[in-house]
Amino acid sequence: MIIPVVLAGGSGTRLWPMSREFYPKQLLNLTGEYTMIQNTLLRLNDFEKMAPPIIIGNEKQRFIIDQQLREVNIRPSEIFLEPVGKNTAPAVAVAALKAETMDPEALLLVLPADHLISDVQKFHKALRFAERFAEQGFLVTFGIVTDRPETGYGYIRQGQSADALIEGFSNGPNEAYTIYEFVEKPDLLTAKHYLATGDYCWNSGMFMFRAANVLEELRRFVPNIVHACEKSIKNGHSDQGYFYLEQAVFGKCPSDSIDYAVMEKTDHGIMVPLDAGWDDLGSWEALWHVGDKDASGNVVSGDVICVDVEDSLINAQSRLVTVLGLKDLAVVETPDALLISSLSNTQGVKKIVETLKAAHRKEAQVHKKIFQSWGFVETVEAGENFQIRKVTVFPQASFNFNGHSFSAVNWMILEGEAHLNIDAKSVELSTHQSFSLAADKLIKLENGKQTPLVFIEVASGNLTGTDHFGVNF
Repeated sequence: MIIPVVLAGGSGTRLWPMSREFYPKQLLNLTGEYTMIQNTLLRLNDFEKMAPPIIIGNEKQRFIIDQQLREVNIRPSEIFLEPVGKNTAPAVAVAALKAETMDPEALLLVLPADHLISDVQKFHKALRFAERFAEQGFLVTFGIVTDRPETGYGYIRQGQSADALIEGFSNGPNEAYTIYEFVEKPDLLTAKHYLATGDYCWNSGMFMFRAANVLEELRRFVPNIVHACEKSIKNGHSDQGYFYLEQAVFGKCPSDSIDYAVMEKTDHGIMVPLDAGWDDLGSWEALWHVGDKDASGNVVSGDVICVDVEDSLINAQSRLVTVLGLKDLAVVETPDALLISSLSNTQGVKKIVETLKAAHRKEAQVHKKIFQSWGFVETVEAGENFQIRKVTVFPQASFNFNGHSFSAVNWMILEGEAHLNIDAKSVELSTHQSFSLAADKLIKLENGKQTPLVFIEVASGNLTGTDHFGVNF
């Protein structure tokens, strides 16, 4: 049995303003119909022996992760929620500890949730090849065959052919190598040298190994991480389909990558080269590289008009965007933010995010649309003493709140039907109905239908702190 372990806790700051802390790039549909995390799991559908996945995420994104998995009919064996990000070594330790309780002989396939792989058939062939080494106790990492000098990735330098490590085994058309060394992100001159030698692959951050084998190496090299993860699971708790790792213990867990913690130190590391149209989509320039270009080399999405524009990426989310007489440009528009950058400099977008965070700007964390377990809330307009929001309640969902403290709150039902309880009073809501909510009343809303409930809320007065939907103003 192979258990996919999907690492879904990243923030994707280099794809701001679309990717944000509460809604990062793995939850976006950047390359087609499905989101990145959905594609990560859907490309495993036709691979035999795949068990339900283990998802490692964080509390801020738990609702939308669960919703996106339901949309593609994938139910994980567990969704672990980290109270704070601690890099990949603790995430792998948590997954391995869980896998041991499911099947002591299980293999883990560790996959970041935000990668593009365009040739699924080649990807599957590499998985089958890696499986033979993982079953023999080796720790396999996938190295991406390079096609350009890239300064945004770490590299793996291959060692000797690994075919002799399994008795009676011959690589044939595939390859595997021992790992000579991991190297950090290089400058451009060094990256060109790596490409010319043919001895280096990009470090993909994807792995396959038996749960027991990686735990053995984790206990050998970083026992404090394993101990913290064991205690975090023991003292954690399940609630509404999520497993919450214990906050106090996990917060003290050392932060380390599985590369540094294990793969650079182990004697059992193997690299399988992968040439399957991979990209980690870590910047707007990366999205331009993989996007469909027009005759002028532009990648355009949304309501966009370009005149005399070349080799640029223009992405409009909510309005008309026009661009004139420019080259090597990234323009990304969302309802509450606009990014304009040279395309070749978009690796530096994270500096903008750092500036926003230092200024305590909410645009670094959230969009105007905020997801909850029962639906989402989208700000339409806001002023000093009023706010207009569009609220969507999922089918068969409900929520409770202890009453509002605004001067006035009015709902206009746009779509659907629902049952509303206000203290002891029951009200049936339906399309085109208006309703005023009195202050300080216990409220429960239930959408028992098979279609969403959508309504507009207009609230005025006292717009400070956290409101009745749990959304910060």
